[in-house]
Amino acid sequence: MSLIAISLPSLIHRIGGEHVKTAKLIAENNHCQLKRVRRSRNWQLIGTCSDILQFIDMLAVESDEHFAYLINKIKTNKDIASSQKETVQTKLESLIQRNPSITLAELVQLTGCTLVQARAARLKMDSL
Repeated sequence: MSLIAISLPSLIHRIGGEHVKTAKLIAENNHCQLKRVRRSRNWQLIGTCSDILQFIDMLAVESDEHFAYLINKIKTNKDIASSQKETVQTKLESLIQRNPSITLAELVQLTGCTLVQARAARLKMDSL
């Protein structure tokens, strides 16, 4: 898997220091790195495409308006945009594999699928 680096200029000025600390912890929990570029005010997010998508989903769960800039900046990256074409079914399966105790409501919220699709994915993953 190849790593993707997404440039985030003036991140602290846009979302605030405390929110950057929170985002950094969420990124680390999702196997990504959110770090400053040398000593500049610019930041970058580094990770695999699937890990970055998981990071976006977790930021969306936080539902803090300060993270809207960060989410939009990541989603506009062309490498991430091309990978979002994966089907809802594969997204559901990867979420269930990463977190087997995830609830159906969380699956629906994170993927935008229907409850029936979430149940079918859960049943499929449980039978493996």
